[in-house]
Amino acid sequence: MNNSLPVQHYVPEQTIQSYLDALLQDAAMELALAEQAPPSQPVPVAEPVAPEPVVAVIPEPEVTQPLPIEQPEPVAPPAAAAVPAWREAPFEALLFDVGGLTLAVPLISLGSIHSLDGPITPLFGQPDWFLGLLPTQAGNLKVLDTARWIMPERYTPELRDSLRFVISVQGHEWGMAVHGVSQSIRLDPAQVKWRSGQGKRPWLAGTVIDQMCALVDVEALAELITTGKQAGARLG
Repeated sequence: MNNSLPVQHYVPEQTIQSYLDALLQDAAMELALAEQAPPSQPVPVAEPVAPEPVVAVIPEPEVTQPLPIEQPEPVAPPAAAAVPAWREAPFEALLFDVGGLTLAVPLISLGSIHSLDGPITPLFGQPDWFLGLLPTQAGNLKVLDTARWIMPERYTPELRDSLRFVISVQGHEWGMAVHGVSQSIRLDPAQVKWRSGQGKRPWLAGTVIDQMCALVDVEALAELITTGKQAGARLG
């Protein structure tokens, strides 16, 4: 990897700002729609119509044994979507740079940070978002081209040349290739504009207005990688 090529040469600052603005706008719109959804309208009930009297011959009742009444089995209510525990209290997050865009990831989801001093071993027949294998003390780490997933519509091949670090992810055998690592910060859940539901960016957990960055949902990103679906297909 050639670490001498600054990212700013390939991604103009105004382009990054417009993309981050789009993330913030999407999250705000999703939250507004969820909060402003009109209550369900009551269904009018038609007035009952009195039936005409019918004269019928009532036969003598037959004495029969009463049939047992089967009680319906209780139906369990649908389980609510599990909310990660780290969202319920202040948490530490790591800020890093991908193609000029600042991202935040909860530290509880991350493993180690590896410097890209040496080459990444490529493997043939792999998707274009798979850069190859990085030898580490814990074994070979599969390297993800994070920019292709996070900002595929603004991706350029030159971004590969300026990658500097790989951040491993807890519980997975892959890591995210990034252009820079900034600092760790402490976030309160109230500082995050959380996504209200599924959208066109499944990896986005929310946005942090104070830091002007996007908070990554690592498990959602892991699910995309596992199923082999590139995020760009969901951004169309």
